[in-house]
Amino acid sequence: MSIIQVKNLTKDFGRGRGVFDVSFAVEKGEVFGFLGPNGAGKTTTIRHLMGFSQPQAGKTSILSKDCWSQHHRIKDHVGYLPGEISLPDHLTGAGFIKQMAGFRKIKDLSYANKLTEWFSLDTSIRLKRMSLGTKRKLAIVTAFLHDPDVLLLDEPTGGLDPLMQDKFIQFVKEEKKRGKTILLSSHIFSEVDATCDRIAIIKEGKLVSAFAADELRHNARKEWKVEFVSLEELEAFSQKGFEISLIKKEANQVHVIFNDKDANRFLAELANHKVNFFSEIKFTLEDYFMKFYRKEGEIC
Repeated sequence: MSIIQVKNLTKDFGRGRGVFDVSFAVEKGEVFGFLGPNGAGKTTTIRHLMGFSQPQAGKTSILSKDCWSQHHRIKDHVGYLPGEISLPDHLTGAGFIKQMAGFRKIKDLSYANKLTEWFSLDTSIRLKRMSLGTKRKLAIVTAFLHDPDVLLLDEPTGGLDPLMQDKFIQFVKEEKKRGKTILLSSHIFSEVDATCDRIAIIKEGKLVSAFAADELRHNARKEWKVEFVSLEELEAFSQKGFEISLIKKEANQVHVIFNDKDANRFLAELANHKVNFFSEIKFTLEDYFMKFYRKEGEIC
């Protein structure tokens, strides 16, 4: 069952900015990664899911309810963590949590206390004195204190130190185990790779790829780096019919690409040549992502 649906969403801000004919769905209990650099259209899409903006074309829905016309029927089921946070300076962390709980008519703060402990949040500090990382942790607690079924996370670990980033990844995994449906927008490859079941890549407001994360993790297409003892050995191996993606003659090195089913043939052929070393080059999510950006010389 699709809990989150984006169908042909278009919002054109001019000069190539916005989102254009974006479509995807997130199933119940799934973590869906929305991957792209800043300005690619991730936040614009999430703001439409939150009902903050009306589409020019297409629609967005959560729990089969239109996000624009029925946002009041959705908000109690959704936890939203914005990429940029703005908090009142005059309150302490505890005061802000109590205020947000009051807005949601929550009297039992046991879940909020659990989150506060999990993220090691000191709620006695006034917000104006909080670091960016501490404010981010406070935003996490207040976004999820009503224990929502759907989580919309926009660049969730911005400002967190590596330890807290890891804690957040573990939190997402635990929420998934509890059956939560999660849309995670990010430009950080490690957190997307560690948490997501499916991933969509967005570029200049358009989806350029969508795939199951396991398809990438278990890719049958392999690439190996081999260094031969001499240029003559390298050139002799290069005639054996394997795909060569890179040759460094000055170092007697090649990058060889083959399918899993050809691994035995590759190793048997390599045994006929004198080599210094050979090793597999792991194909990562970052490698796949950069295929869509490097080919035009772009830098993310």
